[in-house]
Amino acid sequence: MSQRSLQNYIPALTGVRAMAAYLVFISHFAYIFDGSFPHIIQRFFGEFHIGVSIFFVLSGFLITFRYYSSFHLTSDWFKQYLKNRVARIYPMYALLTIAAFTYYFITKDPGITKGSGNPVAVMFLNITFLRGFFYQFWDTGIAQGWSLTVEECFYFSAPIIFLIAKKYNKFYIQPVVITAFAVVMVLIFSHVDWHGFFGNFTFVMLFTFFGRCFEFFVGVQLARHVLKNGFSRKRKLNYTYTGFFLIFVCVFIMALQPITKPWNAGLESPIGIITNNYFLCVAVALFFYGILTENTLFKRFLALPFIELLGKSSYIFYLVHLGWIYTLLHLGINHLNDSVFALYDKWGVDWHSPFEYDWLNLIYIFVVLNAISVTLFKLIEEPLNHYIRKSDFLVKYKPRPKGIMEER
Repeated sequence: MSQRSLQNYIPALTGVRAMAAYLVFISHFAYIFDGSFPHIIQRFFGEFHIGVSIFFVLSGFLITFRYYSSFHLTSDWFKQYLKNRVARIYPMYALLTIAAFTYYFITKDPGITKGSGNPVAVMFLNITFLRGFFYQFWDTGIAQGWSLTVEECFYFSAPIIFLIAKKYNKFYIQPVVITAFAVVMVLIFSHVDWHGFFGNFTFVMLFTFFGRCFEFFVGVQLARHVLKNGFSRKRKLNYTYTGFFLIFVCVFIMALQPITKPWNAGLESPIGIITNNYFLCVAVALFFYGILTENTLFKRFLALPFIELLGKSSYIFYLVHLGWIYTLLHLGINHLNDSVFALYDKWGVDWHSPFEYDWLNLIYIFVVLNAISVTLFKLIEEPLNHYIRKSDFLVKYKPRPKGIMEER
């Protein structure tokens, strides 16, 4: 595949998106495995939040790989860049967030607002991504959507990162300055009772761009290396499997850490934060470098058309796998289980229900969530994405020359 084609689309990295989303899914329901496996296995699964780190490094790589060479900070360039980012991220997030708060106004489910007395204000914070700066609101609405605030901060910062790297040859100092800024903000606002704005170090280091910026910079540096040196290399080390192995070494280290309330994973301990924010992303970058430069069985699997489709719909899967849609599916399965046992009682038989096992129900829900995600991707996300890109929103649409694929 030519570099021009790669610059527009890398199928195996789309497959990686599905893998990352599924790892996050497992982490949120790791408690289901605690009764069937040793507790350390449940702890190990509970640290599969690493899918978020994979997303962050991937974002840093892709944004840099697509825009770094052509970057010139003009009004039209920035408008086109912003238009592409809005088309990719915002439509489905806005629709699903509105749906979540509609569900709240119908059911009064406290899981949406986390007990806040002003749901309209919370909805505004969610729609604008501002909730991600407040400890009190970061997991309201679509709880896992906190990571989109982090992503958006990177999207807005990327042109500045490129400018400083290119014009002033300053790259590695940037994440240091950003993290130092976060430390200062926590020292100031941890003593101010403003809904947890920069409220504590654990929150800021794990759930804001200012704490997670190093992961994006690792992705940025990987892209800069590939843009400079291409996809061929001399070293024979198998980066794909080495990086993959090191990723799960990091998972194991976090699984061994004590859990401190109110947090629920080893990630949220000091060693967990260091491992997740600074070592894991390097392992992820090694894995990506292998995907880019090696022709492994793993790469071919990730590039399969079906896996590619799951990767394309993984953004929606990530947004719906936890929250009100999952709740409705779970309630539906419980209702089916009750109906099956009622039928068995009527027949006078003592059989097992196909819905009585939590782990099996989780598989059912996983399959249904994927079906929902693919359907929403095909019917809503992809058409809206293309519509916005081909509209005159922010900047007049200019058709691409033939032979150049549109960014996906």
